[in-house]
Amino acid sequence: MTSLVLHDYFRSSASYRVRIALNLKELAYGRVEVSLIAGEQKSDEYLAQNAQGFVPMLVADGETIIQSLAIIDWLDRAFPEPRLIPDDPMPRAVALAQAHVVACDIHPLNNLRVLKYLTRDLGLNEQTKDRWYRHWIAEGFDALEAMAGEGRYLGGDAPGIADCCLVPQMYNARRFEMPLDPYPRLTAIDAACMELEAFQKAHPDAVKTA
Repeated sequence: MTSLVLHDYFRSSASYRVRIALNLKELAYGRVEVSLIAGEQKSDEYLAQNAQGFVPMLVADGETIIQSLAIIDWLDRAFPEPRLIPDDPMPRAVALAQAHVVACDIHPLNNLRVLKYLTRDLGLNEQTKDRWYRHWIAEGFDALEAMAGEGRYLGGDAPGIADCCLVPQMYNARRFEMPLDPYPRLTAIDAACMELEAFQKAHPDAVKTA
């Protein structure tokens, strides 16, 4: 049996994605909290395992895997059921495109290190920083709302990699008081996902109090 240990931070949306994927596959895993606020991700010990100094990092039988989408892809190949990334080329491309809207276009502009740079190094005030945050979510959500199909989930009849990315970003949007009325499909999909135990157990509040 594969030993899995996830190094993450409870409020990291990239970590949240991986927790959802692990739960959907009903995999047992250990968890090591890495405080981004305290800077533990930049410790010599952590950097020796993950030179990028980010979370999440999954250690599988002593081998490290970094970057949330790479981790989910590995999980899908190592533990194929339930499938989170379709095998067929066209559905696979659609699923990855939806996931990338969040993971590659929204999230990199809004993660903690970028927000700290905006305020600490560029001198932006909190109000301006929050406008920045909401602007990039809106750009991504506008596209993703149009890309959403008619299924219960972004993944269709079952949640997939795009849903693993959407739900944490919806959580972040609410934290920053982003109006979600323009996104009825995304709101409905998020609600459907949150009915599932796999998503509930991955939620930052559930992890923080565990």
